[in-house]
Amino acid sequence: MAQEVFWQRKALHEMTPQEWESLCDGCALCCLHKVEDEDTDEVFYTTVVCHLLDDQTCQCTRYSERTRLVPSCVQLRPEDVSEFHWLPPTCAYRLVHERKPLPEWHPLLSGDSASVINAGASVLSVYEVKDDEIEEDDLIDYVVEEAVFFRSKS
Repeated sequence: MAQEVFWQRKALHEMTPQEWESLCDGCALCCLHKVEDEDTDEVFYTTVVCHLLDDQTCQCTRYSERTRLVPSCVQLRPEDVSEFHWLPPTCAYRLVHERKPLPEWHPLLSGDSASVINAGASVLSVYEVKDDEIEEDDLIDYVVEEAVFFRSKS
């Protein structure tokens, strides 16, 4: 019987920093701006992405400084796993927490860091505008139904 891979045998809080980082598929969907309903706490995604996103590689151009440069940027940590409900349903951190399989395009399975982009499962397939190209008050105009771009892409 084949040995289970680390994400199948370890809880998120048991992973090494290297394992934790490798779970990120590089989709950058978490870099989309979100709007929260103050009454219901429901989170709505927009098609507005952070200005630090490189729209060719789907990578943050200032990753190590991102939380300082963009105070609203969320740094995912194992101790925050109970709050991961806002993450896209395709996010590996959320999938592992929910004990669901990773999609076949995940780089840990495909061996290709560009497989998420090639599968059309990255933010590059859905974003319309960067946040420095619109006024903050206009953000609400870019809210979309989650199902529009978080359909199964396995």
